Amino acid sequence: MNNLSLIEAIESRKSVKEFDSSVKIPRAEMEEMIALATKAPSSINLQPWRFVIVESEEAKAAIKDLVRFNTRQLETSAAFILVLSDNTHIHDIEKVYGKSVELGYMPQEVMTTNVAALKESLSNAPESYIQMQGMMDANLAAMQLMLVAKDYGYDTNPIGGFERDEVMAALSINKERYMPVMFIAIGKGVKAPHDSSRHELEEIISYNYGDAAGHIGQ
Repeated sequence: MNNLSLIEAIESRKSVKEFDSSVKIPRAEMEEMIALATKAPSSINLQPWRFVIVESEEAKAAIKDLVRFNTRQLETSAAFILVLSDNTHIHDIEKVYGKSVELGYMPQEVMTTNVAALKESLSNAPESYIQMQGMMDANLAAMQLMLVAKDYGYDTNPIGGFERDEVMAALSINKERYMPVMFIAIGKGVKAPHDSSRHELEEIISYNYGDAAGHIGQ
């Protein structure tokens, strides 16, 4: 680890398009990074994120024609991490809260009350809401993973351009249960990434209320 400050990690993280193909990430180190990424918050702590780590040449070849204009990242990265959201994550309430009770984080009576209330509430939630919440939470873990990777000395590139249904089939993932969020290419960059501009704060910030005309900033 580089022991970067959070601000240093944020400032130095850039999307890298080409990696040193000789670099491999040990599985123990990959799992350390993902464990840290999953410290991200999630709605009622149900942690819908799941990760498929595509690292073998065989698995990469299976999706090569499905990642559109991102083949260079696929071929040179140490791994292509598919971040997923589990559409059945709401059924983990008792498992997650039960573990909190075991670890002493939550009294049993609080778990009993909360689980009953949450089950009733979620039973009436539309499927679209569950999917949207899962996607939002998985995105939080994905962003955290990219910052963690930077501290471990790796570069990343988040990728949304791929054939989602076909990738799920190629990697033998149940597309009824899981929703693909993004790929994250990870490895050691071989070219300095380009800087990119950002909106000025006055263009994107509004305090307390928006503008009925549709303008948030100026």
